[in-house]
Amino acid sequence: MLLSGWLAAATLLAADDKLNFEERVEITRGLMSEYATAKIILPRSKKALKFTAEGKWEKADWADAQKEFGPAARVGDLVQITKVDLDGDHITLQINGGLKTGRKWYERIEVGAGNTTTPVGRNQNTNAPGGTTIALYFDKQIPAMKASEIKALLKPILDFEKRSATESYVETLPPEIKEAIQAKRAIEGMDRDQVLLALGPPRRKTRETKDGYEQEDWIYGEPPGKLSFVTFRGSKVFKVKDVFAGLGGNTVPTTLPPN
Repeated sequence: MLLSGWLAAATLLAADDKLNFEERVEITRGLMSEYATAKIILPRSKKALKFTAEGKWEKADWADAQKEFGPAARVGDLVQITKVDLDGDHITLQINGGLKTGRKWYERIEVGAGNTTTPVGRNQNTNAPGGTTIALYFDKQIPAMKASEIKALLKPILDFEKRSATESYVETLPPEIKEAIQAKRAIEGMDRDQVLLALGPPRRKTRETKDGYEQEDWIYGEPPGKLSFVTFRGSKVFKVKDVFAGLGGNTVPTTLPPN
């Protein structure tokens, strides 16, 4: 009985330490599409570059990857997180679309006279030249934490504080869209990037032709609870509908509070 009680307590403690659905959504939403400045050279690599929560990485392995595939980002380059996966004891972050988004063939050509050469396709801005993938590993499993804490763990290699691209972009938007992004909600007239900034990636997407229009639904949430349907026609949000789903999956429209 003592043994079974100890096992039950250990199981309950382990369950408490695991990420719940809301925490996973917060981490994904807080990291997806975020910009950061590279503090070291980030190599392109076939497999994810391992980085531990203690701030350590195998510098020799990273150097070997750089020799084979070149840099994905140099010191001071602006990079963007384009995909977030949470799996057991690590979080995988795709940077700038991953390995397949390397430089074009003409960007490797150099021309010049004498001992001086210049790349034909030299990048004139501070954006990184390619993509890669970084895996942030924890001791056992991903603990309950927020996206801001993960950014702090990545500080030795990525600076999320220095960059201001996301904030600067939001500041240029119409007031109603800016307000909606800050409130974490979607409204009509938003494009896909703006919806991603506001709500993060959807749990599911569906397509259909209705009234002669090709439209796409981005679905957020899961029953039981609130479901949000963000409908695109073309590149813009055409309609946003919130419903509440019960245990059986039946849905009812949300009711607006009285004025």
